[in-house]
Amino acid sequence: MARKATKRRYSRSVGSDVEREMRRYKKGTARSGPGGRGGRVKSRKQAIAIALSEARAKGKKVPKKASKRKAAKRAAKKSSKRKSSKR
Repeated sequence: MARKATKRRYSRSVGSDVEREMRRYKKGTARSGPGGRGGRVKSRKQAIAIALSEARAKGKKVPKKASKRKAAKRAAKKSSKRKSSKR
């Protein structure tokens, strides 16, 4: 049986952005903060987060941050409760 095709969550070019940032992290030249004025990146997760946020800023296809997804779910839940209580 063929596997069902799923929709890509990230654009292909985002992978190369993450790769580039990971290379910088491994070299020890990756820096955080606006314009790289912050401290040195100390964890893999931090390096990936920086790459994804830069990709978002460039307008590439990257899913919303988890905190924003939760906020959107809460807002949708509240609005559906209001609609049902008015009946």
